[in-house]
Amino acid sequence: METIRVTTMEQLKACFAVRFNVFVDEQQVPAHLEMDEKDESPQSCHHFLIQDGEIPVGAARWYEYQEGTAKLQRVAVIKAYRGRSLGKLLILAMEEQAKEQGCLYAILDAQCQAEGFYKQLGYKVISEEPFYDAGILHVRMKKSL
Repeated sequence: METIRVTTMEQLKACFAVRFNVFVDEQQVPAHLEMDEKDESPQSCHHFLIQDGEIPVGAARWYEYQEGTAKLQRVAVIKAYRGRSLGKLLILAMEEQAKEQGCLYAILDAQCQAEGFYKQLGYKVISEEPFYDAGILHVRMKKSL
């Protein structure tokens, strides 16, 4: 498995394939909600891709949400590859790059079913109540980097 800091449109399109597989096909998120301006190019956001050989199996992205705070988003691993710590690899890779770029904190909006996963990685819930995003319950979480 290789974790890649995305620099090409080909790599970015591989990220989209993973995200659409997980969020649109599997979780029924409307396709128009999955893409935004941060997906226009590899430079629009910090995108990460995990490949098994030539097969894209994991993807995620982050951007500087506020000065010194990275927002991690769109963390996705295709079903056949879950349970192999690939989500953890994506989070750690994004945290490492965010620290390199001067971020002191990371935040993310976690699906409630994934809250335990993020707690194991040191994130704490900071939202008062769960909230809906794309029809799925989430909580906002934060971690010091």
